[in-house]
Amino acid sequence: MSEKRSSLKPLPGANRQLRRRLDWKGEIALATAPTAVVLLVMYFVEALTQQRLLFASLASSAFLIYLDPQHGTNAIRTLIIAQMMAAGIGFSTYIFFGGGYISGGLAMVTAIFLMIFLDVMHPPAVATSLSFALKANNVNNLVLFAWALAITSILVGLERYALWLLAHYRD
Repeated sequence: MSEKRSSLKPLPGANRQLRRRLDWKGEIALATAPTAVVLLVMYFVEALTQQRLLFASLASSAFLIYLDPQHGTNAIRTLIIAQMMAAGIGFSTYIFFGGGYISGGLAMVTAIFLMIFLDVMHPPAVATSLSFALKANNVNNLVLFAWALAITSILVGLERYALWLLAHYRD
């Protein structure tokens, strides 16, 4: 069964050797996009809501994308499905059970199970389910999270493009 799990493997055709041999200038170049995206998301969240912690897991997503943009865990499909599913699960448990440990525990277990079942394993989504389960408040936060996630998913393309540029100009 684990042979079929694409979200746990590098993407087909990924040249991960380039990522492993970057010098410090390459690392800084690759880290620029995630940093800019996280700052943009933080500005966006600050302008529209006071629920900052609901979006903290997106910083972890940005770091994972920076670390290995060519891995299935960081594919756009995996990122979007796992994060939105986790936010929805957390929001639902908050609505049904209130913001407490029962809600948080159920949200985390459900999110983990569904990520495994749907083959969309993205670890920061577990934190998303917990954040929404403990402090979702209203549906506007879920919509705002979707917008912030869309901005973060653009990062996947930016990081892959940055790696392509590094490979193209390095050789």
